[in-house]
Amino acid sequence: MEVLSVLILVVSFLFFLGIGVPVAWSLGLSSMLTLMVTVATMPAITTVAQRMGAGLDSFSLLAIPFFIVAGELMNRGGIANRLIEFAKSLTGRLPGGLLHVNVVAAMLMGAIAGSAVAAASSMGGILGKRMEKEGYPKALGAAVNITSSTTGLIIPPSNVLIVYSLASGGVSVAALFVAGYLPGMLIGLLLMITAAVMVKMKKLPAGEPSSLKLVTTTFIHALPSLFLLVLVIGGIVGGVFTATEASAIAVVYSLVLSLFYREIGWKDLPAVLLKSAETTAVVMLLIATSMAMSWVMSSEDIPQNISSALLSLSDNKIVILILINLLLLFVGIFMDMTPAVLIFTPIFLPVVSSLGVDPVHFGIMMVTNLCIGLCTPPVGSVLFIGVGIAKISIQQVLKPLLPLFLAMIVGLALIMIFPEITLWLPRMFGL
Repeated sequence: MEVLSVLILVVSFLFFLGIGVPVAWSLGLSSMLTLMVTVATMPAITTVAQRMGAGLDSFSLLAIPFFIVAGELMNRGGIANRLIEFAKSLTGRLPGGLLHVNVVAAMLMGAIAGSAVAAASSMGGILGKRMEKEGYPKALGAAVNITSSTTGLIIPPSNVLIVYSLASGGVSVAALFVAGYLPGMLIGLLLMITAAVMVKMKKLPAGEPSSLKLVTTTFIHALPSLFLLVLVIGGIVGGVFTATEASAIAVVYSLVLSLFYREIGWKDLPAVLLKSAETTAVVMLLIATSMAMSWVMSSEDIPQNISSALLSLSDNKIVILILINLLLLFVGIFMDMTPAVLIFTPIFLPVVSSLGVDPVHFGIMMVTNLCIGLCTPPVGSVLFIGVGIAKISIQQVLKPLLPLFLAMIVGLALIMIFPEITLWLPRMFGL
């Protein structure tokens, strides 16, 4: 019966995806069909609906729509331009200056907005034409923009880390947020090094001369935007407010800042709220159906069986982590990040916890891994945003993407092998 349940779950899910059914509906329908193996039709439908409702019954999930609204306000509120100018002053005359500007600005934008899509769209829209004008290949610029945008999902605030906290059974959001800084900056640094090597090979232009005065001026202009980092993360770490309360404060601050910059007005707010509501609806439906599938898998003892199978292969922590990472890299190609985190966290976290892996370390490693999937076809949302803005095909961007993929995988390997990259900051703050 257990084998039959697993087959129905996997085959039906892949079938629905294959015929073009959206991921969220595929998750819900395959969960319902699997449950119908052991119970009648109506109880199966009712149970899945109940588990979807129960999956959303979490106070911490309120942070997601708030951070989405804050990110949308920042994306439209003139913040990206100021961050780009600040990043440009920092990179100075590095080879391929605008590529480094893209990476640094995407990290800053992600650290403020917490969205890879927001970073990819804003950086690509502003820097794309400038790169083309200065002789950068379109495909290379798009590849750097696509990969660097994912750092915003590792560097807090990050909605995916909130989702992981929910799926893990209550890992501290504050600890996850603080833990994401060094791994996110490591990935950004490796992308910059790779971009520099590619620039040297193609003999592309260096950045514009910088100076202490220019850095100071651009920093002052960007300071109100950067202060949001201090406000949100400082408040959470200092125990002044929770992550959910911090998300609401981020909305108020972003609104005030955007109105102050006069990039948006009161008449623009309905469009901002409508776009945020659309994004929130998609995310919440994914969370609801993913939680239903997680419950069905748990009721069929699927996580326990997978755990036993993995531990029977080896009791070496590194070997198990490598196997899990390989599987997640494969999953990330075909599945969106949110359902992947919700489905596979309850499966793999007990396995790695039994081997002494810290849940915070595993969460950052898992999110870093799945970030790579956002840059790969056929479901890589950031990939499609990047090539759409650059107005090139996926085939054109794949070649320059490959070295950057390798850089991200190297970063993932370092995060996996050296837990202190992730855990040093949380321990320093007592989290």
